[in-house]
Amino acid sequence: MKHGSTKGSIRTPHGLNILKLHSTRLVKVFMAFATLLVFGACSGIPEATDPLAMVLASGNPKIKRVMDSLDQFEVQIRFTQIDRTNDSIKFKDYDFQVDAHKYFYPASTVKFPIAVLALEKLNEMEGVDRDFRFYVEGDSIETTFAQDISKIFVVSDNEANNRLLEFLGQDDINNRLKSKGIGNVRISHRLGVHSDAVATQPLILYLNDSTTTTLDGTINTPPKHLDLIGIKKGIGFFDEDSIVHEPFDFSLKNYYPIDAQHAVLKRIIFPEVFSENEQFHLSDDQRKFLLTAMHTLPRNDGYDPEEYYDGYCKFFMYGDTRERIPNNMEIYNKVGWAYGTLTDCAYILDTKNHVEFMLTTTILVNKNGIFNDDTYEFDTIGLPFLAELGRQLYSYELHRKK
Repeated sequence: MKHGSTKGSIRTPHGLNILKLHSTRLVKVFMAFATLLVFGACSGIPEATDPLAMVLASGNPKIKRVMDSLDQFEVQIRFTQIDRTNDSIKFKDYDFQVDAHKYFYPASTVKFPIAVLALEKLNEMEGVDRDFRFYVEGDSIETTFAQDISKIFVVSDNEANNRLLEFLGQDDINNRLKSKGIGNVRISHRLGVHSDAVATQPLILYLNDSTTTTLDGTINTPPKHLDLIGIKKGIGFFDEDSIVHEPFDFSLKNYYPIDAQHAVLKRIIFPEVFSENEQFHLSDDQRKFLLTAMHTLPRNDGYDPEEYYDGYCKFFMYGDTRERIPNNMEIYNKVGWAYGTLTDCAYILDTKNHVEFMLTTTILVNKNGIFNDDTYEFDTIGLPFLAELGRQLYSYELHRKK
């Protein structure tokens, strides 16, 4: 898939308390505050203001052109401020148009929970770890679980994701998420090939260089049609070489809304905020490996930096540039892009300036309303919007008095 210093220090976080703030997003009401934003001539920004509304009221054309035509872009945003005290962490969640009943295609963002749950399942298997070699029955590619998880985050590899789906099965994925209080999800099909076959293939697992064992496949529950707002989109779509003049139906595709994406991310970055039943059951070593994979850049994993530039899978702040991401900026995230929809779910950490926040956003950029024609405004509208949104929220947090 393609596309000043402050006291203390920030580590990979854990917290104890969540404070959620949901407020009405009437962006124009906050226009008077927009000049306070980002370029922050003042050392502290009023706590009572809504930073997300302020940013969305920006006159920057990369944001303004989207906000001026909101209906066509189907934007949904959740922004989380993080405040630390000596013994706890407090969150404030700010939403813009977040609605689990309004459908957007999640694309490769579903790879995040699949990777996490693959590690969790390995943690339950005696004598098997992420470095075991395996292949899917009927396929010639040999790999390891660790290699596939790294590929999922570094370059958003579809085949790596599909192999882990064969390992887990759709029912196990959905049931595990539901058991942790993340039930608003339906992962039903593979990516790239878009196969929704309910049967998963056996995995052949190497116990040593010459001995293998078979992990049986599973038969999973056939997906039901989703009944959500916007489940049919556009005015037409291509079916192979022919255009069909009717809306494109997403009702049998994957469903992974903003609140669920943010919930998965919070459980990985801040596990201690959640009860034991709500956490993913990973060992410390597994979680450390996962976090490393989430923020590793392609050039640091052996990929050609010309093809896989730093912003290739880092849409916020850097998605519209080929510049290198500074070493102090660590972005733990998973992106998705397909069918004209761009989505990023990220924890952004500046280790030098002690800035941290979480941001999950989706935007649809399909001006002609035709799907599968590969004519989408990813580079001209979508990525510039997401990058600028990230930059302005980062600048707000950099100047915010804490």
